[in-house]
Formats: sequence, structure tokens, C-alpha cells
Amino acid sequence: MLLPPSDWQPQAPLEPLHLDWLSAASLELAILRLDLIDPFISGNKWFKLIEHLRAADRAGAAGIISLGGAHSNHLHALAAAGQRFGFRTVGLLRGHAQQTPTVNDLQAFGMQLHWLGYGGYRARHEAGFWTPWQAQYPELWPVPEGGGGWPGAKGCLSLKAMVGPQLSRLGWSGYDGWWLACGTGTTLAGLMLAEAGEHPVYGALAVPGDHGVAQQVEAIGQEAGSPGLRCELFDASRGGFGKVDPLLLDFIARTEHATGIPLEPLYTGKALLALRQHVEAGRFERGTRLIFIHTGGLQGRRGFQ
Repeated sequence: MLLPPSDWQPQAPLEPLHLDWLSAASLELAILRLDLIDPFISGNKWFKLIEHLRAADRAGAAGIISLGGAHSNHLHALAAAGQRFGFRTVGLLRGHAQQTPTVNDLQAFGMQLHWLGYGGYRARHEAGFWTPWQAQYPELWPVPEGGGGWPGAKGCLSLKAMVGPQLSRLGWSGYDGWWLACGTGTTLAGLMLAEAGEHPVYGALAVPGDHGVAQQVEAIGQEAGSPGLRCELFDASRGGFGKVDPLLLDFIARTEHATGIPLEPLYTGKALLALRQHVEAGRFERGTRLIFIHTGGLQGRRGFQ
């Protein structure tokens, strides 16, 4: 059994965000605090995992094998879930063996690690990549990098339903759209499918534009029976995945001081800074109400200390 007990239903509070640049533009922003659902199984990672776990459970698998880097939020959440709910986990890691705070946690959570080098990791999209690993671990269910694909997006459908009952507490009768960071586009695709055109979903790209996020979103739509899923993406990468600069770090520090909400520099910090830039450029009408998703990933901040 890979699934959590039925009474484990993660919920995230929706909180108003008060910042001077929002007030100046007469824009209201609420933040969905997925970072608060659990200390270890945090952020959007759980929602991207749950349908993969259900598929593995239906197949009678004993655990999960998946991929990520030495600071991977996905592997961190997966390993923590494996320890918490009692299933086996194996991680296939990019690069060569190294010790990072994340890797130390993976080992402490009981995940078995294999380091693929960089060339071996680049082969993860090739047709026969999983064949030798499934031969070595026939009892484990393979999950793509980041918990992506249609199962990952399907698990994110519930995010829309999560905000509905909380809007009245903010004094909102509704909202005008979503803004969130994108790495693979899985959460973005799930929200777009949940909205079905009712509200726009804006994706702030934390990766360079050539990473194929739009194509991945379209592929998820095809698999979900919604062909032609087109997303609106904005560059937030600041020169590349993992790239940080003084302006970004200063923005994060000032925002944390003003709100008390921790951010991290790879996803949430970049996405919120990109939103400020678009707000100040007049991208949104006055009175617009947006929901910003805190996608978690705070454990990865340790790599930037």
C-alpha cells in the first residue's frame, strides 16, 4: 500500500499579500501557501505525486523510482513520503556523487541513490531509458522527473477547488486569474484543465524558454483529452535555471521582511519578482484580483546559504 491514510488530506491556507507595489497598482493578490501543507512533503510536489502513487498502488508496486538533481524538491518530497507511508524509494540523480543538504535528507529518509553522471541523465528522455532500471527494480513504479505528465497534472486539479471556500474570508466574490512559477509546466497544465477557460493561468518560466514547457503543457492536454491547450508564459528565469542576481536576492529579502513569508530563489522568488515587473508595466487592470501559488521548495534554499 503506497497511499497515505484517508484522513491525511493536505490543505493550504489562502492569505492576502500586502505589498507597496500591489497597492500602487490597485491590484489584490492572495497567496496559496502550499509550503505549509507539511514540513517535508511540501508545496506542489505532493499534488504532482498523488496520482502516480495511485497508479503504482493499482499496479501492486512496492514503491517508486524517479529522477532529479542533488537539490531536487521532487525527490525530497518523494523520499519523505516513502518514509512516512512505508513504501520503498529509489532516486536516479543527475551528475556525480556529492553531499548536499537535500542528498543527506534523501539518505536519511531511506531512499536508495544512483548517480547517473550528466550524460546518463540527459538520456532520460530516450525510448529505452527505463528498460534496465525496470529490469533491476521490477517491483518499483517509474515516475518521470518532477512527477510530470498527465498523472502529475491530474493531481493538481484539486488546487482550484482548494481556493473556492476561502475566498469569502478575504472578502472576494471571485478572482481574475492565477500566477505561478513553472519548471515543467505540470502544475500549470493541471490548473488550466481545472479552469477550463474560466480564468486565465499565467506561467512565470523559471527555466529558459527552450526547455519546451509550452510543448509539455500541450502534450498533457492531449493525454487528458483536451487538445490545443495553450498557455501564456512569461520569462522569469533571469538568465537560466538556478541563476540568481543581487536584484532578485534583494527583492526576496525585502518581501520576506514585509510579509513574513519565506521565498526561495529558483521558483517563488523569481515568479513574484516577474509579477511585480508586469504589474508595474501596466499588464493588469486596476482592481484585478490574482492568486499566486507558493509552490514550496524551501528545503532547496539550503543550497544557497
